[in-house]
Amino acid sequence: MDDRPNLWIAAQRDFARARMKAFWTELVASMTGQSTNLLRFEEVQQRLRLYGQRNLGLQNIPLDKIIGTVGRYHDFTRTFMPRKSVNEDRWKQISALARGEKGFPPIEVYKVGDAYFVIDGNHRVSVARQLGQPTIEAYVTEIPTSIPFDETVTDEELTLKQAYAEFLQHTKLDVLRPTSNVELTEPGMYRQIIQHIDVHKYFMGLDQQRDISWPEAVVSWYDNVYMPMMEAIRKCNLLEEFPNRTEADLYVWLIRHQTILRDQLGGEWRSPEETAKDFMEKLD
Repeated sequence: MDDRPNLWIAAQRDFARARMKAFWTELVASMTGQSTNLLRFEEVQQRLRLYGQRNLGLQNIPLDKIIGTVGRYHDFTRTFMPRKSVNEDRWKQISALARGEKGFPPIEVYKVGDAYFVIDGNHRVSVARQLGQPTIEAYVTEIPTSIPFDETVTDEELTLKQAYAEFLQHTKLDVLRPTSNVELTEPGMYRQIIQHIDVHKYFMGLDQQRDISWPEAVVSWYDNVYMPMMEAIRKCNLLEEFPNRTEADLYVWLIRHQTILRDQLGGEWRSPEETAKDFMEKLD
């Protein structure tokens, strides 16, 4: 028995429901100011300075971790619901295939961090999302990055990710200290940390009476300035007072506070723990 007519009827229904979801999603977004756009892989690649790749082969990947595409970002919403520009017949053909016995072939994606970008197969992702599938088969090519990146990243957050990428390129901290995490919530604060390292480098040179290389200064700053402040922050549970901030944010604040305390005390430096406790007291 030829089941193609029934599959086509189901595909028409699928498309109508998907288009309705896209309509309501974009209507709500227009009232809340939220973006429904997919991320552009080309922009992410440029901003995060992504280089190199490795083939991970055929995998089942979570559909809700696919957040962007190569070149087709105008045709679908962030959840891959079809917009008006989508070829309706093409979408329905894919839907009929998905409902048939053979299904459709695997898609191709780039993996960046814990998120994925479609190289080939945008319609297949859209259909699979509409049908409620949790995963999809994909040929995966990983683009390595030291920047924390997952399916929650938005267009606005890319500016922060870019600033972190530039910081890591300048300091090579991800290479020198691979377990480090100096992610900030304000891009301008990275310049302040660079200044901290510059000052640290200057005083290292005075103490040791020699020229200090930049990598030496970065490692020394991280081990002897940054990490002791991290330990103080964690010991005082300071991050609990600022749930929308990071430990690196608090480091910048505490260095400023330490400088203020030094000026008030006539040149005396407070230890990281003393600085953190004084900062906590002034919050009360």
